[in-house]
Amino acid sequence: MRPSPRQWAFGSLLLTLTAAEVGARLLMPRKPAPEPVEVDLESYFSAEEIRRGARFARPQLALALSRAVVELGALAAAVRWGRPPRMTEEHLPPVVGGALTAAGLAGALTLPPLPLAVVARRRAKAVGLVTQSWGGWAIDLVKSTAIASALSGAAGGGVVALTRRYPRGWWAPASAGSIAFGALLTALAPVVLDPVFNDFTPLPEGETRSDVLELARAAGVKVGEVYSIDASRRTTAANAYVTGLGPTKRVVLFDTLLDRYNRDEVRVVVAHELAHVRHRDVTRGLLYGATVAPAAAFAVQRLSWLLSPARGTPAALPALGLAAALVAAPTGLIGNRLSRAVERRADAFSVELSDAPAAFVSFERTIALQNMADLDPPRWVTRLLATHPSTAERIGAALAYPKRGQREPALNQNQSSSSSSVS
Repeated sequence: MRPSPRQWAFGSLLLTLTAAEVGARLLMPRKPAPEPVEVDLESYFSAEEIRRGARFARPQLALALSRAVVELGALAAAVRWGRPPRMTEEHLPPVVGGALTAAGLAGALTLPPLPLAVVARRRAKAVGLVTQSWGGWAIDLVKSTAIASALSGAAGGGVVALTRRYPRGWWAPASAGSIAFGALLTALAPVVLDPVFNDFTPLPEGETRSDVLELARAAGVKVGEVYSIDASRRTTAANAYVTGLGPTKRVVLFDTLLDRYNRDEVRVVVAHELAHVRHRDVTRGLLYGATVAPAAAFAVQRLSWLLSPARGTPAALPALGLAAALVAAPTGLIGNRLSRAVERRADAFSVELSDAPAAFVSFERTIALQNMADLDPPRWVTRLLATHPSTAERIGAALAYPKRGQREPALNQNQSSSSSSVS
């Protein structure tokens, strides 16, 4: 007996989850980070600070999850009741119609969850995290929607072309295209997309730049360029991240980080980011996506066929979008586990390279308060949704550093020899 469409869809989803699990296990750091010591949060934070973080962060998480549900509901409604404009079906070539339909769908999907986004922003503004005006936020929203629509339009036209050329086997070239597109976007985003929203200034000569170069030499990496970003125009939160590939690889430090933290604390942040460079963690993320992409594309095909009878036309795109979202959700949870392991390794590398566990603890305490973090999140949040270890775990890992019976040899200062963030 041939499998039913439901069985095909369910089996392909299981295959995707298996591929994601295999990919995560293959890409996990081989050397586990030191076991963190147990931390009593009230030794580092007051009871009011702990409550304040929970009061802010947990409703924000609920709002974010609600937005995701609303977006899924809007996609489901588009599958059930939506149809592309007649001109895209009757008066334009299918590929052009697909591009217009996908671009329009991407733009329209920003509207249903917008009230929830406004509520979340009002809450962040009330506690001082948001500094940007509502007008500036609206301009950024228009920019991001335009970019998303343009990228979705290109993808939609390409998918319609593939589904018409390969009615049953389009998932294979589609997965290859998604991998190539992801790599291209990772390489180009720092120089094409990011400057649309922020100004990036190369770190000037001085103490911080000298520290970066010194740490890079000690870590045995070529860091590329180091930039300061004008994050303070939007937020009081601090962060840092690594982005780009090859010639666009760079370390980016928020100006809110450089302005508020002392030299030792900035050094541990830089050392953390250099760990991502040394271990090629941006590439690691791309490899994870490449591992999952073929099975995921096959699952999207089978699930979209279950959701809608449309094939090879712009009318099929809402079902493809909904199927892609349903497949991405569980694979993303597995990817979060890989991300936490990568971040633990970067934390350990940071303490080892800077030899400053006290500065690491001081930084984690201050940034958790500055960013209004949930200091004691529910276990299910940490295990499923978090991309970074909790504040308590990160402090515990730093405290474990001087207690190791025998430290590994220090990194050689003359040794020669990626988007990830610190918060």
